[in-house]
Amino acid sequence: MKIRKIALGLIAALTAAGAVGWFSLDKETRGLLASLPTNRDLLFWSRPQRDAAFRALDRISLLAKWRVVQASGTPSPLPPGPPLTLSVDVDAYMAGQRSAALLIVHDGKLRLERYGLGFDRNGRWTSFSVAKAFTSTLVGAAVRDGHIKSIDDKVSSYIPEMKGSAYDDVSIRQLLTMTSGVKWNENYADPNSDVARFNNHKPEEGVSALVSYMRSLPRAVAPGTRWNYSTGETNLVSLLVSNAVKKPLADYLAEKIWVPAGMEQQATWLLSKADHEISGCCIQATARDYARMGQFILGGARIHGRSILPDGYLAEATAQQTSIGQEGRGYGYQWWTYADGAFAARGIFGQGIFVDPRRKLVIASNANWAGGARDRTASDARENFYQAVRKALDDEAAAVPAKP
Repeated sequence: MKIRKIALGLIAALTAAGAVGWFSLDKETRGLLASLPTNRDLLFWSRPQRDAAFRALDRISLLAKWRVVQASGTPSPLPPGPPLTLSVDVDAYMAGQRSAALLIVHDGKLRLERYGLGFDRNGRWTSFSVAKAFTSTLVGAAVRDGHIKSIDDKVSSYIPEMKGSAYDDVSIRQLLTMTSGVKWNENYADPNSDVARFNNHKPEEGVSALVSYMRSLPRAVAPGTRWNYSTGETNLVSLLVSNAVKKPLADYLAEKIWVPAGMEQQATWLLSKADHEISGCCIQATARDYARMGQFILGGARIHGRSILPDGYLAEATAQQTSIGQEGRGYGYQWWTYADGAFAARGIFGQGIFVDPRRKLVIASNANWAGGARDRTASDARENFYQAVRKALDDEAAAVPAKP
C-alpha cells in the first residue's frame, strides 16, 4: 500500500509540474515505479533503480523540482575526427564502469562516442558533483559582471543568515577550495553523515533547510588550514550567487554559458525544498553537452573571443589551491587538479569531465558504478583510461613525420 501511494503521488506530481508524461518515459525508467524507493535517499537506492533514475531525475519529483536551462539556437559543432586507436578494450572498460556514455574530443573533433545501459546521445544523465565545476565558473562570471566584489569577501556578506555561525570568518574562496574549517562528514555509505542527512533536515521557522543545517555546524579548525570535501558548502554557493546576481542559478547558467557557448539541448537543474538550485549536484544534460562544457573551459571560457571570467580566475580555478593528501593531485576552485596541468570535474557513481589543455583533450563520461558512489576499483580504472588516451595521442603525434 505504501509503494502504491508513493507511485500515485509521483504521477500526480509529474502532472502538476508539467513534466514529461508517463508514456514518454523510456521502458527502463517506467520500470522504476515497480520498485520505487520509499525515500529521497538516492545514495542507498539499488543499482537497477539508479540505472533507471539517473537518466530521469528531472522527471521524478519524489526528489525535487527543477528549473530548465535553455538550449542554444545555434549549437556548437562537434565534428567527427578519425577514430582513436587505443591500447585498451573500450567495450571491456565501459562494461567495468557500467558506462552510460563515453566521449573523447581531441583538438575540437569527436574521436570516440559510445553509449551503454540503453542510453543514447539524446538523453540527459545527472551530473552529481560534476555540477560543482559549473558552479565555480558561475562564481567567476558573477565577479566579472560585478555582482561579487571579490572571492575574498565573507560568505555572510551575501548570505546574511549565516552571520553568527562558524561561517562568519569564512570567505567565498575558502568555500570554493573546501577549506572553510567547518566540521562536515561526506561519507556516502553512512546514513548518519552530513551529506546523507542535510537534505532531510527540518529547518527553523523562516529559514531554508540548507542554511538552517549549515549554520548549525561547529568549527573544526581555523579557516584556510585544512581541506575537507563538503557538498553542503557548494550548495551554499548556489544561494550566494543567486543572491548576488538576483536571479536563479539555472537562468544565469543559460545566460553566461549554455546559450552563448552553443549547448545543443536544454538542461535541467534540480532544486532544493527552498527552490534554490542544488549547486553541488544534479544538473541533467546530454553527454555531448558535458563534452561541450569541457571544450568551453579548454578554450578559456570565451564567448566571441572574450572570457566570461576575470583575468587569472580560470588558471587559479583549475590549478592546485590546496593539497588533498595525494601525490600529484590537488583541488582548485571545485576542480580536481593534476600536477601536469590537467584537471577534472568528478561526480559520484562515475560521472566526469577530464580536461588536458596540453593535448587539447576532453573526455566526458557518465556511469553507474557497480560498487556504489565511490567505487575505488572503477575510479582507478577510469584514471588508467585517461592515461591510456593521453598515451594514444602522444603516440599518434610521435608517428607524424616532421615537416622539412
